[in-house]
Amino acid sequence: LAANGAQLLCNLSCSPYTLGKNRKRNHLFSAQARTAGIPLIYCNNVGIQNNGKNIFTYDGCSSAYNGDGSLVSSAPMYEDTFLELTWDTEANRIIPTCPPAVLPQEPESVYRALRYGTAKFLQQCGIKRMTIGLSGGIDSAVTAVMYADILGPENILLLNLPSRFNSAATRNSAQQLAQALGANYAVMPISESYELTVKQLEETPITHLADGSSFNLQLSGLIKENIQARDRGARVIAAASAAFGGAFSCNSNKAELAIGYATFYGDICGAMAMIGDLWKHQVYALGRYLNEVICKREVIPEAIFNIRPSAELSDAQTVGNGGDPLVYAYHDYLLRAFIENWHKTTPADILRWYKAGTLAAELGCTQEAINEACPDAVALIADLERWWKLFAGFAVAKRIQAPPILSLTKRAFGYDHREAQLTPYFSREYYELKEELLK
Repeated sequence: LAANGAQLLCNLSCSPYTLGKNRKRNHLFSAQARTAGIPLIYCNNVGIQNNGKNIFTYDGCSSAYNGDGSLVSSAPMYEDTFLELTWDTEANRIIPTCPPAVLPQEPESVYRALRYGTAKFLQQCGIKRMTIGLSGGIDSAVTAVMYADILGPENILLLNLPSRFNSAATRNSAQQLAQALGANYAVMPISESYELTVKQLEETPITHLADGSSFNLQLSGLIKENIQARDRGARVIAAASAAFGGAFSCNSNKAELAIGYATFYGDICGAMAMIGDLWKHQVYALGRYLNEVICKREVIPEAIFNIRPSAELSDAQTVGNGGDPLVYAYHDYLLRAFIENWHKTTPADILRWYKAGTLAAELGCTQEAINEACPDAVALIADLERWWKLFAGFAVAKRIQAPPILSLTKRAFGYDHREAQLTPYFSREYYELKEELLK
């Protein structure tokens, strides 16, 4: 275009937002303007797109560059506004009327994308009220504060649904958060309904009608854990949401979705997964930001940041005994490598990096986190195979049926990470490296 006499390059765009994308945009457009030697104007839209599996946000951030590649003006994120410029045609330069807007860093950029995208989604769907299961953990706490910020606490119903496995610490934290928000709140224990379901399943004879023989079902510990999760989600929260009006929330984060650490028709259901594209450490960072910057007070109790994450569904899975099976300081980064690396990381890559002593650097985590999760090669291989088989196996079925996710990264589950239910695969190279390391 410049070689054929163009004086100004105009890029009319429909570019969805992802974390860090504006830095890449500025680098790209600056280089194009400098190469052409003429000004460039980039005009991007604001809004959202919902394809049924993902909610993409469009952040605007329209900008202008001079022929030397310098950024001279840009619009703020997520603002439907005019960016006014003067074009000096004799000098062929853009003269700004205002300086470039400051691009927010994490976690502010995360907050702004989540708030804008969720508010637009709720508006388009006509949802004015939300019901949220409030466990006393960080995921439900952040989700509750975000919805209260968007819809107002008077339009939020928070439900704490304890069984005998829930600690006083998490119950107290849930109560404190609800009180600080000034939202609608109730405690609805599920112990009686859970015990009734277990009794029905274990004590009701199953008759084989061909020969008249009968047997009884035996429930494993995992089945009993899932009964509780379904009782909370499909029975109480869904019914309360219908009565309260509006919809109810899925509080799953990206690490949980990656390995299927959620229950079908339990905690993986809801209208949308607001934090479904955030890793656990990002959820903690967003929680701190909500307290310190948005609320300017301790809405999320400090105990929620300090307590060990746990689903609290059995005696072996409590905040004081066991907790979640993930060491998030390592597994967040391991699972992220499977999904978000440009060339998706394979189990063979993990063993190759481990053998070379570069695993921490390749994943972006600390060596201490790896040592905590996997103190030796035997533990690392067992851990890797456990999560890969879930990630590439049954977790796919759960993600297919999960609510739409608000996308923040270049590969959110759904449209940007399309999957089929196939058998988990390990390459020949993986087995060779495994054999070598185990020797």
